Amino acid sequence: MTSEFQGNERRVAVLVDCDNTTPEILEYALRVVAQFGRVVIRRGYGNHSTLANKWQEALVRLAFTPCLQYQYASGKNTADIALALDAIEVLFDEMVDAFCVVTSDSDFAYLCRKLRERGAIVYIVGEEKTPDALRNATDQFFEFQPPEAAPAKDQSKSITKKQKPKMLRSAVALLITESPEGWVGLGALGNYLRRSDPGFTPKKFGHSGLLEMVKTYTDLSTKFEGGTHWVTLKEST
Repeated sequence: MTSEFQGNERRVAVLVDCDNTTPEILEYALRVVAQFGRVVIRRGYGNHSTLANKWQEALVRLAFTPCLQYQYASGKNTADIALALDAIEVLFDEMVDAFCVVTSDSDFAYLCRKLRERGAIVYIVGEEKTPDALRNATDQFFEFQPPEAAPAKDQSKSITKKQKPKMLRSAVALLITESPEGWVGLGALGNYLRRSDPGFTPKKFGHSGLLEMVKTYTDLSTKFEGGTHWVTLKEST
């Protein structure tokens, strides 16, 4: 898919599973997708009690279209089916290039896989409880932390010792084999890590950014050239 709207600006649909998450996640989701393109579709799906009570203020304020689905039988979530069908319809009508599905429900993993098979980019904004089956079905996963939980997490994880996962070194070793010069750009390295693990972020390992993270590895070298940071393996002596 290629965007015909405002040059090559990516068009994004934000589809929210209101029965599965809380209104506080909406503003975070919009901040996340703002870096990828222009949001042209905003829809929130849920039953009457969900949309009319805790979600009404947030949906109105942030200009989301409420998509009301009545429960025809106890235990049946018709809102999930409506969200999935609308996503497929939007895809085939070529209204967007990317989807941001706001949910932690692994039932949407199959939808994400089908959207990606058809060429769409898929992001998930979910909570810590989101299963790996859903995280790994997307191009990139973003974890929302409720405001009250953020300080505790910062003190226990972000301020503790910085981690050096082996996957980063392995990624550098793999990517430099494809480069005649034996170096990989920091941006290309970051893209590869996110494709390998949609939930990857340096902050998860206690680092402020990828460059700072790379510099903690004693067996990796960096240089700045041509306006880009480059990474390679140090030669063994």
